[in-house]
Order: sequence, then C-alpha cells, then structure tokens
Amino acid sequence: MKASNSSNTILYGIDDKPPLQETIILGFQHYLTMFGSTVAIPLLLSPAFGITNPTEKGWLIATMFFVSGITTLLQTTWGNRLPIVQGGTFSFLAPTFAICGMASLANVGWEIRMQHVQGAIIAGSFFEIAVGASGLVGKLRKLVGPITIAPTIALIGLSLFKFGAPQAGLNWPVGGTTIVLIILFSQYLPRKSRIFELYPILLAIITAWILSSILTVTGVFTAGHPAYTSLENVRNSPWFRIPLPLQWGLPKFGLAALVGMLAGYIASMVESIGDYYACARLAGAPIPNNRVLNRGITFEGLGCLIAGIFGTGNGTTSYSENIGAIGLTRVGSRRVVQAGALIMLLLGTISKFGALFTTIPSPVVGGMYCAMFGMITAVGLSNLQFVDLNSARNLFILGFSFFMGLSLPEYFAAHPLVLGANLKWLADIINTLGSTGMAVGAFFAMVLDNTVPGTDEERGLTQWQN
Repeated sequence: MKASNSSNTILYGIDDKPPLQETIILGFQHYLTMFGSTVAIPLLLSPAFGITNPTEKGWLIATMFFVSGITTLLQTTWGNRLPIVQGGTFSFLAPTFAICGMASLANVGWEIRMQHVQGAIIAGSFFEIAVGASGLVGKLRKLVGPITIAPTIALIGLSLFKFGAPQAGLNWPVGGTTIVLIILFSQYLPRKSRIFELYPILLAIITAWILSSILTVTGVFTAGHPAYTSLENVRNSPWFRIPLPLQWGLPKFGLAALVGMLAGYIASMVESIGDYYACARLAGAPIPNNRVLNRGITFEGLGCLIAGIFGTGNGTTSYSENIGAIGLTRVGSRRVVQAGALIMLLLGTISKFGALFTTIPSPVVGGMYCAMFGMITAVGLSNLQFVDLNSARNLFILGFSFFMGLSLPEYFAAHPLVLGANLKWLADIINTLGSTGMAVGAFFAMVLDNTVPGTDEERGLTQWQN
C-alpha cells in the first residue's frame, strides 16, 4: 500500500512495504549507491596499514560491506528507525593515518597497526554511545556549531590531497579519463538520464576499469604498468569467507590513539544529526525529536563498536548519498533499506566479490579520490551558509583554523615531540593530535568560536539550529 502524502510526492513512505520484487531491486540500488564510498575507504587504508597481499585487501573490503549490513539493520530496526544506510566514515581516516604513522608502529606487521586502530575505535565507540544514551546530543550541537564543523569536515578532504592527482597521475590517460567521466556523468548528463543522476561515480569507475582491462588484454598494458588489470587475484581467492570478530587479533588500546580518534567521532556525530533531519523529511517521516536523535547516535556508537571488533579499520556513520537517493527515487521505505542491508551481508561473505575490487587500477582509484575528496571539502564549506561571513571575528577564526589544520601537521611530521621515556605517553598524544589536521582545525575553531565574543546569529547558530 502506498503512503498517503499531502504533496503526493512520495511513492512509498517509511512504513510502507513495496512488493518483494520491487523491494529487492530498490534495495540493490541502495547498495550500488553506497558502493563508491564503501570501497574507497579500505582501498585508501590498505597502504597505510601496509597491506600488500591482494587477497587480504579483498577480505578487508568484504568485511566493510558485511559490517555495513549489520549496522544498517540495527539502526533501521532498533535505532532511529529511519531508512538510513550505515557505512564507513571518512572522518576516521586522518586519525587512522596518524595512528599508523606513530614511531612505535614503524616496523611491525599490518595486523599490529590494525589492532591499535581497532582499540581506538572500540574505546571511542563508548564515548559516542554515552553521548547518545545520556541525551547530550543537544548540548553538543550548541558547543559545536557551523564555524567548527566547516573546517573540521573540509580538512578531511583537504588533508587527503596526496592521494588524488599523484595516484591518478601514475597513468594520466586512465586517471584523467576517470576524472573527466565523473565530471561528465555527475554534472553534465544527469538531466539527460536518471542513471547518471544516481550512479555517476560508479559508472565512471566501471567505464575506466573496462578500458584498462581492454588495454591489458590487447597487450598495451603489461605486468608492472600502473593500469594493468589482472583477474589472477579473483581466481586465487576462495569463493566464500565469513568475516569473524577479532579476525586480525586482539585489539590494543592506547590513550594517544583514542584521543586522536575522538575528533573523528565528534565530526561524524554532528554530520549524522543533520542526515537524520534530511532523511526524515525526504521519507515523509515526522521531524526527529530528541529521543530519535539520541537513539540514532547511540546505535551509531554501537555500530562503531561492531566495526572495531570485526576489524574494518574504520567506524560507521550515516550515508548522505543514500539519503539523496531517497529524494531521487521518492521511495522512503524502511524495508527497502533493510533489503539493501541483507544484500551487503550476503556479498560481504563472497570472497571473490571483495577480491574483484582489488583489481581496480590505481589511476582509476586516484581519479575517484579527486572527485570524492573534493566533494567532502565542499560539504564542509557548505556549513558556512549559516555564518555571517562579513564578520571579522568569523573570518579570523575560520582562516586561522584552516591554516593551522594544514600547517601544524607538517611541523609535527618533521619535528615530532620527544619528552623522554617517562612522558612518552604524553608525547604520543600530542604527536597524534598534532599530526591530525582535522583535530587541529576542530580544536582551534571550537575553542575560539566558544570564547571570542559573538552573537548566536553572527556565529550561525540561530539558522543552523533551525
């Protein structure tokens, strides 16, 4: 039965149950929508961890999809119960890179680095659970306004610039083609066909991937070429592998790693709160009250706990792109998203499926990064629409926070703090935070925005809260 809606714009509302065939197709569409971001995270994390074995990289990708299925089912069934997809978060990348770059982890196996990241994610998840369960979400939104969120999220994208053009430039004909296709499909062709509106990045990746495969088969690209594409990894992988808790070993907990990861948690939480409002509006659901917000954040924390236990090397958050898909398809059914979650679970157990993604050539991945990380930067900057940009106060805070978020990590990379054996723990905390541009920008922006005199309207809090 279709939902009754006064504006007659929603085909299926949040509690509607489309026919089974439609449910499966629409659920698979949600899977395709979250595909690009979900694959990008483990591909980006693998070099930081030191994962060189393509089979193990495929396992990490499969684990990411498997956990996304679990956490999406939990959120839609017992959490905020909105039709919202849960998946990996880019907010955790900078802290993860800082942890993997710690001097004490310089000459260890990738599983050890993973265990330290798992420990930080698990410990940090209790912070997010506590924020949600205690009802502190409203107070957090008062403390962390748009002037803080803008540089925090924008610096996530800006700090990853080294992974964009340098990787795409390993072979510019392929990497450049990927970038051109993403621009063409996402900006010029959406009005021509809805398929370009829904899957611009996916279509660009597949097209460039097929091009590389053809050039490999015809002998233009040979083994060792950056865009060489071989299915040997897929053939060597087993058909099925069920990701298990603690599959990489027992997590290792450290205060320095936890403190650095908390900045990622705060950014993820505030962004998710905005996603809840957008999702409810597009799905025809009531405006989320404090109870819904608190439950949502609590279950996102639980999702991060699960991600940490399974070892995705990342956490979980709400996916804005899937909310956009609801607006495009006018299908806000909770059951559809749950069907998509089951598809994620199923495909997460097929090892060959995860191994297939490891064959995406590096220049194609680099081209994808150029578009995705640029978009993350723009999403952060979009928060400034609520702020008075004619205010000298605001301009100083924003400029200083952005600059320090880019500059201070360069200093710490060249001159890590050394405080002696007795205070090594303190040096590790300062070095981890100082190396994380997002944390640096968030710290300066939050402190200055909450201490330098300014009205709520000037700071953008009045419009932002509404």
